[in-house]
This record gives sequence, C-alpha cells and structure tokens, in this order.
Amino acid sequence: MTHVEDELTSQPECWSRAAAQAAEHAPALPAPGERVAVVGCGTSYFMAQAIAALRETAGQGETDAFAASEFPHGRAYDRVVALSRSGTTTEVLDLLGRLKGTTRTTAVTADPATPVMSLADEPVVLDHADERSVVQTRFATTALTLLRAHLGLHTEAVVEDARTALEAPLPEGLVDCAQFTFLGRGWTVGLAHEAGLKMREAALAWTESYPAMEYRHGPISITTRGTATWMLGPAPDGLARQVRDTGGRWIEGTLDPLAELVRVQRLAVAVAAARGLDPDRPRHLTRSVVLEP
Repeated sequence: MTHVEDELTSQPECWSRAAAQAAEHAPALPAPGERVAVVGCGTSYFMAQAIAALRETAGQGETDAFAASEFPHGRAYDRVVALSRSGTTTEVLDLLGRLKGTTRTTAVTADPATPVMSLADEPVVLDHADERSVVQTRFATTALTLLRAHLGLHTEAVVEDARTALEAPLPEGLVDCAQFTFLGRGWTVGLAHEAGLKMREAALAWTESYPAMEYRHGPISITTRGTATWMLGPAPDGLARQVRDTGGRWIEGTLDPLAELVRVQRLAVAVAAARGLDPDRPRHLTRSVVLEP
C-alpha cells in the first residue's frame, strides 16, 4: 500500500478526532462577526475557498479566500487563518511575518516543530492528520472538518459517508476515461478544484474544474464519449441530462461532498496504478514548496 492509500483510508478517524477537538480550539478560530480571510497554497487554498463559503453561508461574517501569495494587503481583516500542512511554505510564512503585530493570525498545521508556530498568533496543530506523502489527502480534509465542526456543520453522518466512500466500488470503467471534469456549487467549488488537482498530481490526468453553472458556458464543449463529469453536491436542474446528451459520462455525487472527495482520491490512486505511476512520487513536486531567497 502506498502512503497516499494508507493516509486517505484513515480519514474517518481523523475527522471524528478533529470534530471532537473543535471546542478546545475554538478560541483560536474565527468568532461570529469577525471579518476573516483564509489563505493557503495549492490544496490548502482550495480548502480555504470551501471554508470561506461555508462560513459566509452560515451567517458568521464576511470571509474571503486567497492564495497566500495573492493576499490583498490593502484590506482590513479581524483575523487571517492560514492553512499549512508542513508549516514551512514560503508564501504562508512571508504573509504571516508581514501581518505580525497588525492583524490577528491563526495557523492550522500538522507539524508543531516548524516556523509557522512562532509566526502565527494562535497555532492549531492537527498532528494526528500529518502525512508522509507529497500529495495531500487527510490533512486537508481534517482541517476542513475542524472548521465545519466549529461552525456547527459537522455530524457523524459525514464520517459514515466517508466510510462508504472507502468501501463502495468505484463506478465501472471510470478509470479508463480520458478526461475528468469536477463541478461544485457554493462551498463545494473549492472541493471540485481540489478533486481536479488530486487527479493531476497523483495520476497526471487531464482534469478541469468549474462552478457547476459555469460548465454550460463553454467547457461542456469538450464533453464526449470517454470523458467523465463528476458533480460534488446537488446538481443544477437539467445538467446531468445535458452531459449525458453529449455522450459523456455523468457521475452523481450521492454522499456528503467531502466524502465524495474521498472517492476522487481513490480514483486518483486507481488511475495512477492503471498508468504505471507511483502516486507517492508525483512528477516535479515536493512535500512543501520552499523558495530560495
């Protein structure tokens, strides 16, 4: 078993543990009414998008998401939450250093022995979700689960859906598709972007991702026999029929969207295996992006 497989199968237990710790970490997490920015890089940026949408929809306050390198320093925030599995990502550390003493910051990380611990005002450590793999799976979804629980939006039904996602077989023939498109709405747009990234990282697959309503504004033109379109969460009316009419394959998300992402992680590993690739050694990637001065 690869590190990625081992880590993605541990997600139900990681999620339950993070949810149980939400009250303990509450003082370091955004309070109702705070104006918040959530930042990260790569996978963490897509989780930031999901968190921001969830928090705003829950009526907890204005919440934006940015790639750490693109943070708008001209805007005022009550708190900036940085997601960084390694705690060493250059762009995140640079941002936290620049904000120190001017804006309250929280860092959610997996490693308590990294620079992010001293740069953030309030670190939150999820070391039980740390990973050996380059490709992120359980840390990202566990960090999102912590924030969902903090917002009162997590239930054990989500964990049960994750177990189903790990046990149920993938749709027959899906591994053989030549192209994959992932769609989301609201908070699941970030999950769709992350699903596409997982497939590219682990399996070198041709993938795209969009807000579901945007798919009909051009991208549907690539859909044909041998392609798959996967919806994370409820689909807009009529979209499934339109995709099927192209000859493309439609995958309906029937589980909690975060559990659907677990299914995509499994698909990425399966496609990698079918193509003779090692998902633990993705091309041109390292576990943390540390840029030289």
